[in-house]
Amino acid sequence: MKSKICISLLTMMFFSHAAFCFAGPDEPVSLSIGAAAPPFSLKGTDNKTYTLASFKKYKILVIVFTCNHCPTAQAYEERIIQLAKDYKDKNVAVVAVSPNDPSAVRLDELGYADMGDSFEEMKLRAKQKKFNFPYLYDGATQTMSKAYGPVTTPHVFIFDKERKLRYQGRIDDVEKPGKTPNHYDTRNALEELLLDKEITVPVTKVFGCSVKWAGKKDWVKKGFVDWAKEPVSLELINEQGIKDLLKNNTDKLRLINVWATWCGPCMIEFPEFVTINRMYRGRDFEFISICLDDTSKKAKALKFLEQKQASNKNYLFDIGNKYALIETVDPKWQGALPYTLLVEPGGKIAYAKQYIIDPAKMKQLIVDHPLIGRYY
Repeated sequence: MKSKICISLLTMMFFSHAAFCFAGPDEPVSLSIGAAAPPFSLKGTDNKTYTLASFKKYKILVIVFTCNHCPTAQAYEERIIQLAKDYKDKNVAVVAVSPNDPSAVRLDELGYADMGDSFEEMKLRAKQKKFNFPYLYDGATQTMSKAYGPVTTPHVFIFDKERKLRYQGRIDDVEKPGKTPNHYDTRNALEELLLDKEITVPVTKVFGCSVKWAGKKDWVKKGFVDWAKEPVSLELINEQGIKDLLKNNTDKLRLINVWATWCGPCMIEFPEFVTINRMYRGRDFEFISICLDDTSKKAKALKFLEQKQASNKNYLFDIGNKYALIETVDPKWQGALPYTLLVEPGGKIAYAKQYIIDPAKMKQLIVDHPLIGRYY
């Protein structure tokens, strides 16, 4: 299917500054240089409603389309915070907008994050990172995003005092934090605008995660259909097998959950592990479950795993002495179920918890581990 290509007038005049805006058939085209800022009315994570008029006192308005889950967006969070801080007293307003429909984001697209793009999760991220700028939610209707046409997260749009678009593109040209960019495109544009100069480079290409338009919900549904088709198995494992699992002679971060079908809390939390596995299994991560049902109840345990679509590695402890298992897994474990361990390569236990886990904290623990990480 052919892509629509929009080329700004300035691009056609000055080929050296070429920047192409590619859009699929159902995706909007980015706003052109010189266009007026489309109106909007969106709620922020502070529960206040913001409109274009909310920023009328500022000479320059910087709108950054970003989100929670994208690794590139997360890589630029600190720089957006610093941008807002540096230009706070220069009559510049910095505003962030999440364009993503949270229901159009697959679980396996969250492999670099501990939370998705829902409004409630945006509130958590804003608080966690101490955002010093409004963070607005457009995921419900995507009306504003369709009018502005962000291609990726992040994508910057800078408007002058007449609210005409003067710059759109990247923040800078180096994604990973800690490395020095070669071009500070957004800052350069702001400095020129503050001096009432023409922008030397008004359009740049952008890099990051694609915007999750509502039309991508079918892709999310396909994920669940495909996961439901994955085979589920339950293998017997002995004491030596448990010891080998705990040695973790792999290059992966290993999450182990010990459970049983007769354990109420185990049944309640198990679906969270399935979700976690779907999120991170594409990274250097694996989830393993160990069932403590009697081996004569293997069929019952397998049926439960099949119902939960637990296509990860599942084991059934093949020994009558449960106390031997307790000592093998972790001498500090008192024996109550469920029990969860996060084991680093080489066998070091990074986390151990008797009883149910906090799924949000577990996701944060996994993604912030040096072996996993939030960035490419």
